[in-house]
Amino acid sequence: MDLLQHLVTIFAENGYLAVFIALMICGAGLPLPEDITLVAGGVIAGLGYANVHAMVALAMFGVLLGDCAIFLLGYRYGARILQWRFVARILTPSRYAKVQEKFHRYGNRVLFIARFLPGMRTTVYLTAGMTHRVSFTRFLLLDGSAALISVPFWVYLGFVGADNHQWLLKWMHRGQASLWLLLGILVLALLIAWWRHRRRARCSLD
Repeated sequence: MDLLQHLVTIFAENGYLAVFIALMICGAGLPLPEDITLVAGGVIAGLGYANVHAMVALAMFGVLLGDCAIFLLGYRYGARILQWRFVARILTPSRYAKVQEKFHRYGNRVLFIARFLPGMRTTVYLTAGMTHRVSFTRFLLLDGSAALISVPFWVYLGFVGADNHQWLLKWMHRGQASLWLLLGILVLALLIAWWRHRRRARCSLD
């Protein structure tokens, strides 16, 4: 993948700062895929240009900072932000209506799910801020919880596949499905833990 190789070259030459700037660009809604950027960060760690655990921490910070900036812009300026030319290209009337419908159907869970929907994150975060649907603290909690799943997944995938690009590209294509599977397993584990906790609580009352 040309974009991945290009990012790996830039990141290897410029280090953590380049990765951080790229993640800020992703967060701003510009056409740079976040998952490929994270994988590239993992690749340079696998090639010895960075520490993989430091890369995960940096990526988490960069991702959350970019997301929070988008949310707070919407929160601060409200519907007026739709008059900005740059925002109008990202958040078109049809996209805005679609995101509103998703919020109506799923509630604030959309903020968590958006992390796993490339192309929807910026519009969802802007809309949440514009409509004041959630507080900043709740937004950070939901987005941060999702990022704790997706960010390490992509970075460590790049780290493991740094020396085998054919394997890496194959799993990048499968990555989104694998990420949803991982999310499903975590949700199932949480439900089982909750059920066991309630069962023990009931037994202690009997």
